[in-house]
Amino acid sequence: MKSRLTQIGIGVFVVLFFVFVGCERIDAGHVGIKVKLSGTDKGVQDVTEVTGWCFYNRFGYSITEFATYVQHKEYIGDEAFIVNSKDGSEFHVSPIINYFVKTDKVVSIFKKYRVGLDKIEQGFIKTAVYDAFRMATNRYTADSLISNRELFESKVRQILEKQLGDEGFVIQQFTSNLIYPPTFKDAINAKNASVQKALQIENEVKQAEASSRKLIVQTEAAAKVRILNADAYAEATVKEAKADAESNKLRQSSISPLLVQWQMAQTWDGKLPVYGQVPTLFKSF
Repeated sequence: MKSRLTQIGIGVFVVLFFVFVGCERIDAGHVGIKVKLSGTDKGVQDVTEVTGWCFYNRFGYSITEFATYVQHKEYIGDEAFIVNSKDGSEFHVSPIINYFVKTDKVVSIFKKYRVGLDKIEQGFIKTAVYDAFRMATNRYTADSLISNRELFESKVRQILEKQLGDEGFVIQQFTSNLIYPPTFKDAINAKNASVQKALQIENEVKQAEASSRKLIVQTEAAAKVRILNADAYAEATVKEAKADAESNKLRQSSISPLLVQWQMAQTWDGKLPVYGQVPTLFKSF
């Protein structure tokens, strides 16, 4: 009988143990938050950091795991922002942020916000991101913002790092995904088209100038050939004339009166003129 009661007592103890005592294992990359649920000092004023295996009273405490590894959050779609520049132009932003929580700041963050990271991303972090864009955008006109986008995004990150850093959040990577207003997109497209047209015209002008230079070179070459040909012809003519002159000179020097008489004798048929004075055909020299 006594043994039976002992067994029942042990069974009741085990049941009560599992009913009242909870056990949690805090995974790597997390910090456990043990919160007191009852008593005069309950709530966020009594928060304890725990690690590894943790046993606790289910009715008196709760355990929440808080991630300390890098988190990735995209504010896109319905979560995207619209911010205004100094001159009232609207810019759409769909920022992407990678961040992590400092381990030594987990307790203070939980005490302040009393929610998990997913809720903090939708609350404090989202507001901080929006404010960083709003404050940075208000310093620029639309034109100056577009012309100084890298400086603008650097300023946004600087503001955001200050706001989140003070609370224990560290930004590892940040992308703004800034989208220009439609009117500026149209203006940029028109400008790009104008630049492309100007480049096309410039190339056409260069091609025309190259063709013109080529034609000039060809014309000059043809003119030089004609001049060279003319010079050669003139020189040949002069040489030919000189040769003729020399030839005539030689002929003249070779003709003598005796030679003339001899040639006449060779062709004379022996007849004298019937009328008039008979010429002296042969003279003595």
